[in-house]
Amino acid sequence: MLDAAFLVRRQAPGLLLSSLCYAGGLAFGLAVSAALLVQAGVPAGALVDEFLIATFLTSDGLAQTLTAALPLVLVGLASAVAMRVRFWNIGVEGQLWLGALAATWIGIDGTGPDALRLPSMLLLSAVVGAAWIALPLALKIRFGVSEVISTLLLGSVAFLLVQHALFGAWRDPATGFPVTTAFAEAARFGSLGWGQLHGGLFVVMIAAVLVWFMLGHTRVGFYADAVGLNPKGARATGLPVSATIVGLVLLSGALSGLAGMIIVAGTEHRLNQSVGSGYLFSAIVIAYLARARPLWVVVVSLALGAVFTAGSVLKVFYGISEGMIVLVQGTVLISILMAQFFSTYSLSRPG
Repeated sequence: MLDAAFLVRRQAPGLLLSSLCYAGGLAFGLAVSAALLVQAGVPAGALVDEFLIATFLTSDGLAQTLTAALPLVLVGLASAVAMRVRFWNIGVEGQLWLGALAATWIGIDGTGPDALRLPSMLLLSAVVGAAWIALPLALKIRFGVSEVISTLLLGSVAFLLVQHALFGAWRDPATGFPVTTAFAEAARFGSLGWGQLHGGLFVVMIAAVLVWFMLGHTRVGFYADAVGLNPKGARATGLPVSATIVGLVLLSGALSGLAGMIIVAGTEHRLNQSVGSGYLFSAIVIAYLARARPLWVVVVSLALGAVFTAGSVLKVFYGISEGMIVLVQGTVLISILMAQFFSTYSLSRPG
């Protein structure tokens, strides 16, 4: 009988089983998403064009996909490195907002020589992002406060700080809209001559390679895995548990802050109310689908960038709402997580 069955964790799911489960989950999620989009008014024949051909197989579409993926890679890495030490950074958007705010301060104030403008914005946005996550980290270490609550609440505080600046001292005097004035050329990433793709690509590539090397080829990666699996056991064997957690969590905040800088200096060239919206959900999706592995974070970010690109087209030409695009992402995520569950556990009955 089914009510007498129980779940048994597989000791080592085979590569074939895992691959089949993931492929099945992805196919199921895409099929349900396609049905939802068709129901919302998108012609079935246009789905392949918008989600594959227009995002990867055309020059303009590929450039737009890469541009959209740049901040996604950084927030995905931010969520992944914190996840490796079981610190749930739900305030990625807040650190991104503060990073964008710090970069904007240099961008519109014109502080320092032109040659140092972008490096200063990079450094300050990373420092501010790390500082913003330091408070929930300290609260967790000192008082045991859940980082899920503290990082989430601080994300709202960061958003309100940005609103205060946009509706106050930084409001564009020429238009009166809640946006800052446009950055000077020295505070913008140079165009690479391919769509909207800009020099921030190299910053993201360097960050991804450094995180990949650190977690995969140095002791930090070994420490992170040990701390994530069993912090008490890691501490009993003499591993630097506290230093590992503090270092990776601060790195998580710094990467989120960098993402904010990449957006305002790369594509927006000013701070506005939409800079950091929607990146929290994306960061969690990317980190989970990539299993917190840096190279897979890049791959999943590209896929999600394609969804964003296709979503923009669908919104313009077919009137699809932003909520429907988020629903499609969530459907694919849940399907893959269900597949992951069935590759990890088997159903067994006594006797």
